[in-house]
Amino acid sequence: MEFQKTLIKLNQHFENKEAAIRFCGNLLRDAGYVKPEYVEAMLQRNEDLSVYMGNFIAIPHGTDEAKKDVLKSGITVVQVPKGVNFGSEESPQIATVLFGIAGIGDEHLQIIQNISIFCADVDNVIKLADAQSEDEIISLLSKVD
Repeated sequence: MEFQKTLIKLNQHFENKEAAIRFCGNLLRDAGYVKPEYVEAMLQRNEDLSVYMGNFIAIPHGTDEAKKDVLKSGITVVQVPKGVNFGSEESPQIATVLFGIAGIGDEHLQIIQNISIFCADVDNVIKLADAQSEDEIISLLSKVD
């Protein structure tokens, strides 16, 4: 998977998970990876089943029905140092790194799997969360494929 500097955002802050998901989706939309409808499908996907994956990461992506709205496969990486809660107040699920993804066909499954394997090591997530530049994030994630 190729990472674009313009799709990597450092030091972001979001009031809630909906704002975080919408931000990821809008990055993909504005860069020509998805149609506008895909952003709403990303929000719906989180309603159906949380996109929080554990180890301080979330992987916002669209529903199966929204595959038709993907123009080309792409991925955003959004760093949220103060975290955003994908759970509830009673049971918080804090994500400090978001991977917004869109995949043609079943490519999103491979992307999710690769990210999940890399982020299974919480040290890798900490390195991403602490990265000071887009190049540093790209360097870390170049090990994902």
